[in-house]
Amino acid sequence: MTEYEAVIGLEIHTHLKTKSKMFCACSTEFGRPPNSNICPVCTGQPGALPVLNKEAVNLAIRCGLALNCTINKKSVFARKNYFYPDLPKGYQISQFDLPVASRGFVDIAPADGAEKRIGITRAHLEEDAGKLVHQGAEGIEGATSSYVDLNRSSVPLLEIVSEPDLRSAAEAKAYLEKIKSILQYAGISDANMEEGKLRCDANVSIRPAGAAEFGVKTEIKNMNSFRAVERAIKIEIERQKQALAAGRQIIQETRSYDEAAGQTVSMRSKEESHDYRYFPEPDLLPLLISEDWLKQAQKELPELAEQRIKRYQEEYGISAYDARVLTLDKATADFFDTAARLYAGDKKNIVNWLTTDVLGYLKNEDLELSQTKLRPANLVEMLGLIDNKTISGKIAKELIGQMLKTGESAKKLVEQSGLRQITDEAELQKIIQEILNANPRQLEQYRAGKTALKGYFVGETMKRTKGRASPPAVNQILDKLLSG
Repeated sequence: MTEYEAVIGLEIHTHLKTKSKMFCACSTEFGRPPNSNICPVCTGQPGALPVLNKEAVNLAIRCGLALNCTINKKSVFARKNYFYPDLPKGYQISQFDLPVASRGFVDIAPADGAEKRIGITRAHLEEDAGKLVHQGAEGIEGATSSYVDLNRSSVPLLEIVSEPDLRSAAEAKAYLEKIKSILQYAGISDANMEEGKLRCDANVSIRPAGAAEFGVKTEIKNMNSFRAVERAIKIEIERQKQALAAGRQIIQETRSYDEAAGQTVSMRSKEESHDYRYFPEPDLLPLLISEDWLKQAQKELPELAEQRIKRYQEEYGISAYDARVLTLDKATADFFDTAARLYAGDKKNIVNWLTTDVLGYLKNEDLELSQTKLRPANLVEMLGLIDNKTISGKIAKELIGQMLKTGESAKKLVEQSGLRQITDEAELQKIIQEILNANPRQLEQYRAGKTALKGYFVGETMKRTKGRASPPAVNQILDKLLSG
């Protein structure tokens, strides 16, 4: 049986973090009523002329630098011609053979493999299209009517095209996560997939293992999460393997990922670049980037994830693994930085809570930290209550879930729930003596040499006090009482 390997390339589109659109002064604010952020330019009215947004170019240069690209001193805008209801001009202003940035790379470390370098072909500027809103069904199939919302039309987009260097769905997911991290750390984009500010298309083909020739590729669209990207690619690889095993040909086409059905579905034959009839945009001059502009962009490039990992290790003595976990998401790293400034104790306490309890909660609830109500000051306050023995670590584990959901302070929750730790020696001694009196057989066995039963008495004490007893105090009193 023929062994196949996958060849994968990703095309990532991200909304640039500008206040106005690519070629007009309309707002890019998300969530506004349909067709409220529009003007003659972004709706393609006759005679309206585009004016290039300089901040979009700044962010594109910054992204190119962060992706180790060559910034091209001259780039040209082109018209990409196609006809669709959400494209009012009948063409999209994009870049084709002369992009703003090209020939870059990023290093990824997928969970199922060693670190690997992925080439980046290009990063080019373009404008977004509008959005079709279907009524009566989720998608266009089965819809009773469709409406066009042009709020998104001409919002600045940067398209990042990888080389076909990815060989598995896990590598593709790791690469997408790395690009998202760079976009967020460098302040280029919010990269929020739920709001359509980060979108990904995957080009997937398979070939016999060791072959030099590429197979016929399909493009997968409609993937709205990292998990969906990984699953869709796995499914498409398997579909192509089964097709070839059955003697069928793979055709070059665009396919949609149907998450509910767990399959990719054919949409249309895949266009080639000549189908778009690219030609230089006559209403825009070539984009010229001076050496001074480039130096200024390099100066303004913020601290990226790799630099923050190194700083965490040097400044706080955090392990390389924990530093990488903290920096996977910029919101989490920013949370840690703020908490570290507020907390006088060992910063590793913050790391432990963030990387285990908080991130564990987020994984179970399928949330990001920014979607919860937990704030750095509240976590630091909780750590202070543990440090001064007001609450135990066990009680804190009960509190953290409530804090993530409600945003309430640890002190308030402790007072409301009566969770303050019992440290009074006389009170604890009375409780423990009652437990020993109620369990004479276990006490006799302990004194006969079965010392592991001390754990039983600790457990009974914690059960009686609902986890509020101070563990060190409990152990100290038990040692005294058990010795007779």
